[in-house]
Amino acid sequence: MRYLYVIWAMLWFVALFLCLFPFFLLLSLFGGWGRKAIWQLIRGWSYVWFFLIGMPVRRIYKQKPVKGKPYIVVANHASYIDTPLIFRSIPFFVRPLAKIELARIPLFGFLYKQMAVLVDRSDAQSKFRSVHMLRRTLQREGSIFIFPEGTFNETTDPLKSFYDGAFRLALRTRTPILPVVFPDAVKRWHYSGFWQWRPGVNRAIFLPEVPVDGFAVDDVAGLKQKVFEMMWAAKVAAE
Repeated sequence: MRYLYVIWAMLWFVALFLCLFPFFLLLSLFGGWGRKAIWQLIRGWSYVWFFLIGMPVRRIYKQKPVKGKPYIVVANHASYIDTPLIFRSIPFFVRPLAKIELARIPLFGFLYKQMAVLVDRSDAQSKFRSVHMLRRTLQREGSIFIFPEGTFNETTDPLKSFYDGAFRLALRTRTPILPVVFPDAVKRWHYSGFWQWRPGVNRAIFLPEVPVDGFAVDDVAGLKQKVFEMMWAAKVAAE
C-alpha cells in the first residue's frame, strides 16, 4: 500500500504542476509582481495536493506574525516534504534560499529559479550574489526563508547545529527572525528513502519573533544561540 500511496502522491504532484506550468511561464515575465502571483498559484496547488494525499497542515501560533512585516523565517530541515510545506504553511510571501542543484531539475527547476534565491555553496562569488539578492528581497519584496541547518538533520538530536548566514543577515539588515518548527515532516516523508511516505498531520509551529534590537551587529553567536534554544525546546515539546 505504501508504494501505491507514493505513486498516487507523485502523480498528483506532477499533474497539478503541468496544469499550472503555462501560467508560471506567463507570470515569469512580470518581475516581482509576477513572482508574488506565482507564489499564490503554488500556494493554491499546495492546498489541493496536501488534501489529496491525506496530509492536512495545521498551523500553531505561539505568537502571530505581524502582517506585512518582513522577516527572516527559519525552520528545521529533515525531509523532502519541507519544501512544499513552506508554501502550504507560511501564510505570507517568502523567497526561500535554495541549493543551485534544484534548478537543474527539468521544468521544476524553471519554477525554482523564479521563486528561490539560488546558491552554489562551493562558489564564493555565488554566495556573495545570493546574499545580495536576499538583502534586496527584504528591502523590496518581503520576507525570506532559510533552513539554518543547511542540510537534513540525520542525527538523533532535535536539531543540527546552525550555520551563521541567516543570523548575520538579520543583524546587518536589522530584520527580525521568525522561527518555525516542522515537527512532523520527517514522519510524513523520511529522508532515508524515496518510498518512506506516510499520510498524517503536518504541524507548523510559529514561535515568537526574535527582534535583533538587543544584539550588537556582530553578535551572530548570541542571536543564533537564542533561536536555536527556542526551536530545540519547541521541537522537544512537540514530540
